[in-house]
Amino acid sequence: MRIFFLCGTDDASVQDAAFRIASLLSDAGERVEFTGAELKRDPVRLGDEARSTSLFGDTRHIWVRCSGDEAHDAVENLIGGDVAPCPVIIQAANASDKSRTAKLLEKRDDALVAMFYPPDLASVTNTVRQLADAAGAPMDRELAQRIAVAVGLDTRLAASEVTKLALYLDATQERPRAATQQAYEAVGARTEDDGFTSLVNAVLGGEAARLNIELRRMAELELNPVGLLLAFERRVAQLAQLASRMGTNPDISAFMEAEKASRRVFFKDVPDLTRQLRIWRGRALSRLCERLMTLHRNLMMNNQSAELLLAQELAEIARYAKTRC
Repeated sequence: MRIFFLCGTDDASVQDAAFRIASLLSDAGERVEFTGAELKRDPVRLGDEARSTSLFGDTRHIWVRCSGDEAHDAVENLIGGDVAPCPVIIQAANASDKSRTAKLLEKRDDALVAMFYPPDLASVTNTVRQLADAAGAPMDRELAQRIAVAVGLDTRLAASEVTKLALYLDATQERPRAATQQAYEAVGARTEDDGFTSLVNAVLGGEAARLNIELRRMAELELNPVGLLLAFERRVAQLAQLASRMGTNPDISAFMEAEKASRRVFFKDVPDLTRQLRIWRGRALSRLCERLMTLHRNLMMNNQSAELLLAQELAEIARYAKTRC
């Protein structure tokens, strides 16, 4: 393999794969980096660089970070030459395995096209269990799912949690020791998200009666306004994914039960997500996304009044949600 085209909607996985491939190169040598914009302006440059040697005659590999089909013409020039290029890793955001660039490479023996999708709860839960087995700290599905939710479906963070558990249990593959909920609670630090959840549910669920209490708690605990807003953005992104999968299905309760059964949502979140999905769908959900993006910009530009700006906007959102309950 000489050319690696990595694309998809999960940027973290695309980047992880790019670093993994670079680490597997037998003689990686010098790294030469290009952006898609650079190659779009000068499509010949990629082929020239891939077939030349470094200043001191050492080996090299090329790393391209682009968006969509920005690198298409450059890749077309690259594969049109007679001399084999050095390894070229293309990290393509907002591209798919159906893109024009992927079509150039998919049938070549010297190229790899890989498409990455965002992980779901079930797949990350399985990954956590596999990591735990390999570390000598096997665990049941309930604990694995709890870890998957706690790390936001980030397998790198999950691996760190499993390693921490194995160290606490003094577990190895040769001397396995089962991981338990008690052990996880003993080594797990309380995350900020734990403090955010009740406020997120109160606002998006239209529970206006709880809002004053939750906002007072936000001030008393000195919760970071931007961090709190990120928790709202993660929940709204989850609602958008659920609404997309549900389509025109009118039975939200049945849909959420199916999501729980398929382990795409954590069972404890089902009641809150069901209530919020009844409120935030279609145009209302789109407008909510726009308001949160605008609020995010305002918080970044007004650090001193961020807490007040956030409280005002959350009150507006909660009042609107109450009218739709």
